[in-house]
Amino acid sequence: MKNRIFGLETEYGLLINSDDPTQSPSWLARRLIDHIFNTKHHGVLDQHHRGYDEPPGNGGFLRNAGRLYVDMGHIEFATPECHTLADLVASDRGGDQLIQQALNELGLQDTVSFIKNNIDHQTDATFGSHENYLVTRDFPFHLQGLNTLIPFLVTRQIFTGAGRIGVTETPDGWIPLELLMEDRVQPDAHIDADVPPFQISQRSDHIVNDFFEWVQHNRAIINTRDEPLADPSKFRRIHLLLGDSNLAEFATALKMGTTGLVMQLIEDGCVPKGLELDDPVQALRDVSRDPERKWLVTSASGKTLSASDVQEQYLRAAQDEYRGQDEETDWVLEQWEAVLSDLQRGYEKVVGRVDWASKLWLLESFRDSEKLAWSDPWLRSLDLEYHNVNPSTGLYFGLQEGGQAPRLTTDAAVDVAMHNPPRNTRAFGRGELVKHLLKHSSAGGSGYDSESDARQAEYVINWSIFQVRGHAPFPMVDPFKTYASEVRRHLAKESGVVPDVS
Repeated sequence: MKNRIFGLETEYGLLINSDDPTQSPSWLARRLIDHIFNTKHHGVLDQHHRGYDEPPGNGGFLRNAGRLYVDMGHIEFATPECHTLADLVASDRGGDQLIQQALNELGLQDTVSFIKNNIDHQTDATFGSHENYLVTRDFPFHLQGLNTLIPFLVTRQIFTGAGRIGVTETPDGWIPLELLMEDRVQPDAHIDADVPPFQISQRSDHIVNDFFEWVQHNRAIINTRDEPLADPSKFRRIHLLLGDSNLAEFATALKMGTTGLVMQLIEDGCVPKGLELDDPVQALRDVSRDPERKWLVTSASGKTLSASDVQEQYLRAAQDEYRGQDEETDWVLEQWEAVLSDLQRGYEKVVGRVDWASKLWLLESFRDSEKLAWSDPWLRSLDLEYHNVNPSTGLYFGLQEGGQAPRLTTDAAVDVAMHNPPRNTRAFGRGELVKHLLKHSSAGGSGYDSESDARQAEYVINWSIFQVRGHAPFPMVDPFKTYASEVRRHLAKESGVVPDVS
């Protein structure tokens, strides 16, 4: 797509099907990191402190130029920079496959499951799926400009949500004022017992602000931290926290593709006007929880609109401006229109393409066949199992195997993306660096004693710059540039520490 770099960050849930107290999530996360980097040599571990909570050896860059690391006890995978949706979906699936393959190699596949979702049903804790979009520094990153993006983000959950049973009323200690009122109406008092306690998004309950700079405890629809990970005079990175992790390849591509096009509308001054919402955070929650799926929101002017109406206005603007721009844009426009039209005919029409609809259809089918109440713990277990990244047990993969979930990638493409970076972004150059370190570093590029003096590190790698001992720092500030040949020449220079590249 035009002038866009995409990236996804996924925090995985971990389910231990064992009573063994030694198999704690944090211990298993460390074991997985050790296996992937030190045993299989799929990447190089950090040899420096990236932050107070990321000591040396906490994670590192992979052969595919993405990152795998432990974040607050969760395994997290960040894709390499991708210029196309096809590369992004393949890289995202490649991360899933890499950690599942490691579980299989460790013989843990029957007792440990990695769950690509955003909610812990026992504690109501949430873990994120963060989206990254590169825009120019000229992007109107101010209240007026960002307010034109908010209505799209609030309403896109009708085709991007992953769905869940239940609600979270007080995320991370935030207590809405209405919950402090003694005469308040109980939140579920108006819901018919026959209506499933199901909402279409997992993250909507956990978003408490429209704009905020930091990512924890005050999660916002739009994160306003200015961290471009590129030349700050030319680029800005839009970092979004509100989205769900998707299993459906279609949903991943449509989520990122439509959002990228709306950002292009904003950049070009062509975004629809008058859609600003009266209370975006409440609207986000209301749309997700609506049992009748009318998905109504109130604009700042007091007008009532449906989420579908809002989406269609953004769609028409994008069709008018960008139809014919390139093949991928045309695919997004076509599928955006199709999914909005199909949703009007019932959620069953988008099973396989939209995660929340796929999950609800599976749960409804199972509940009917087994005569279960919605409160049955079995259904919550199946809710989680939908997100299992193990293709042999995950419920989404059953839909895929049955031909009900369309593929945008192939198994071969995912295999390639698991160990190889895209060749049209700076990820290609970083991948060359990782390959070189794995071949020439004294520890195979992966081993590191965290007790050692960090000043003895052989290399330091960040997204936009790296340095190998004996060489000058090498900046990579343009994510659209591959840097591959430049990295090879840089590493091939005579040095008493790092051998020449063959």
